[in-house]
Amino acid sequence: MTTATSRRPAYREITDANGRVYRVGESPRDILGGPRLLMVVLPWVAMMAISVAEYAYGSAEEVLSSAHGWTSTDTFWVLGVWTVFQAAVAFPTGRLRERGILTARGAMLVGAVLAGLGFFALSHAPNVTLAILGFGVLGGAGAGMVYSTCVNIVGKWYPERRGGKTGFVNGGFAYGSVPMIFVFTYAFDAGNYHTVLDSVGIYVLGFVAICGWFFRDPPKNWWPEEVDPLEHSKNANDKALSKNPPAVRQYEPMEAIRTGMLPLMWLCLVLCSGVSIFGISFQVPFAKEMGFGPLVAASSMGIMSVINGTGRGATGWVSDRLGRKKTLILVILVEGLSQFGVLWAGDIGSEPLFLFFAFISGFGSGAFFPMFASLVPDYFGENNNAQNYGLVYSSKLVGGLAGSGLGATVVAAWGYSGAYTLAGCFGLASAALAMLLRQPGRTTSGRVRAGALQVSGETA
Repeated sequence: MTTATSRRPAYREITDANGRVYRVGESPRDILGGPRLLMVVLPWVAMMAISVAEYAYGSAEEVLSSAHGWTSTDTFWVLGVWTVFQAAVAFPTGRLRERGILTARGAMLVGAVLAGLGFFALSHAPNVTLAILGFGVLGGAGAGMVYSTCVNIVGKWYPERRGGKTGFVNGGFAYGSVPMIFVFTYAFDAGNYHTVLDSVGIYVLGFVAICGWFFRDPPKNWWPEEVDPLEHSKNANDKALSKNPPAVRQYEPMEAIRTGMLPLMWLCLVLCSGVSIFGISFQVPFAKEMGFGPLVAASSMGIMSVINGTGRGATGWVSDRLGRKKTLILVILVEGLSQFGVLWAGDIGSEPLFLFFAFISGFGSGAFFPMFASLVPDYFGENNNAQNYGLVYSSKLVGGLAGSGLGATVVAAWGYSGAYTLAGCFGLASAALAMLLRQPGRTTSGRVRAGALQVSGETA
């Protein structure tokens, strides 16, 4: 079928043997006014801007506690609440976007304002309760709107090879914080913390808003014209598509839940995100307690953030060639095992080993995020990806509480040895669960399973 409007050039809708529809004919320039690479570069910059809230927070913890008169546990619970709301808004934001109530641009602009306000609240809140409301609730919600919009818009614009692009954008959320880690370690004190935090708030608000102004989702079922959706073997992207075949059909959120795979992804992400947040929150305090100097402590976190971010891009590229599930299992195994290495290096007081295992931990503790972001549309399709990924990503609210707030409680009760051991075990358990993942509607040989296209008695 060919459709044409005065605003947009003609397109055609192609239906494959499974009943899935592909909308072909509109170029990215027709829709965006520029190449679709814009929807990689701009989300990447915005992700770097908001990364400071999570990845540099541990470096600021000591000054925040002393300047505000909070306990260390209070300070980390502020981050814990931030993590909860950063994850919790992903699904409602996605639902509003998929229903056409909120545009991608609108989500980014609202998120920019809230994320910026979060830093102003962290700077001026007179007590920990208002800091939780301002930075934790408002700032976390704003960061979550930005994060979820940036991550899933990439998959919509690159449905045929989303792994590497999604990983690249996701990586900005980690290494974008590196400069601020060193600022918070060396140039942040009770005398200037208002100025530093207010400046960070302005920086976050400005960069995210400028990038978000140009965001736009493609039409439903959009597919790049240069890639034949029916004859994958005749185009250059065959390897990526053969290792990660498109979803059998477009799943609504409740349909995705009923497959059993979305709840399994949710549980896997609870465990591995909890381990990740724990490492982000406590690596610098652990290094200081082990007697390492501030340079080693800051460098370990800087290394962790850089490798965390670059690892996301690298594993995304690998997953396009090796397969998403295999790459995910490998990454989570690395994350779990590295927790034991960080603990061992700290216990024996070896700075080189500590930096080495910080490197390994950084790789494993972030690279699983783009894997889940790519697996969701691989399994359930792109049309409802903002909602489906929002459901999976909401698991981070549980993982965030466990990794930061509950992590502080465990450290206080069992010490770092008990906490790092528990984190490592959680990582290994998550890898075991990931082995059970299967693309809905397909057999292990890759064929469409009989009856997989039936929805409420009708063919999808």
